[in-house]
Amino acid sequence: MNGQVTGGSGETRVLVVEDDRGIADSLVRGLRQAGYTVDGVRNGRDALAAASADVVLLDLGLPDIDGIEVCRRLRARSDAAIIAVTARGEEADRVVALDEGADDYLVKPFGLAELMARIRAVLRRRRPAGPEILRHGPLAVDLRTRQVSVADRPVALTPKEFGILECLSADPGRTVSRQEILERAWDAHWYGPTKVLDVHVAALRRKLGVPGLIETVYGHGFRLGTVEESAGPP
Repeated sequence: MNGQVTGGSGETRVLVVEDDRGIADSLVRGLRQAGYTVDGVRNGRDALAAASADVVLLDLGLPDIDGIEVCRRLRARSDAAIIAVTARGEEADRVVALDEGADDYLVKPFGLAELMARIRAVLRRRRPAGPEILRHGPLAVDLRTRQVSVADRPVALTPKEFGILECLSADPGRTVSRQEILERAWDAHWYGPTKVLDVHVAALRRKLGVPGLIETVYGHGFRLGTVEESAGPP
């Protein structure tokens, strides 16, 4: 693989996608010292050809393929946490990156300590503590494969819909606030209107097809209601 830098050992593998050799070498060195296993590539083609990683640090200003397109392709085939690392500080660029699958973003210049904190945060969101399969009545949510079923019927969800359901399924019966769902299923930096959540919840209810499964707690948020084990779509 052209321009590959490999080093370190550890349980978490990080792929650094950065065409600036000085920045790339610094990131690889710092991450290796922190105990991560690191691969570094200089362009989008090599990023898409690289082995699987737990975290991808993705520069959006790549020389061959636009970083947003690389992000889109990576997200389509991988559940790796993607952190967009970019010199583009405009809100529109950040929104596009997040919409196309990035879990977080950093604007250059940034410190290594902040980068490490962002990596830990996205890994916590991607690797929730507790059982890998959450069950509530007829509902089963597989956190590892990100698959959902109702009474053994597979249900295809968008990433946002899955994120909402994951939040609610983690503690059935507890009311989860709109802001908490947005921060966990969208992004910790979300400052937009919370009404966007209603659209996704409505779509999620239709797909699950179980009346009363997702309850609205007016003025607060949403929660999973009590449903019979045998309940399911008609």
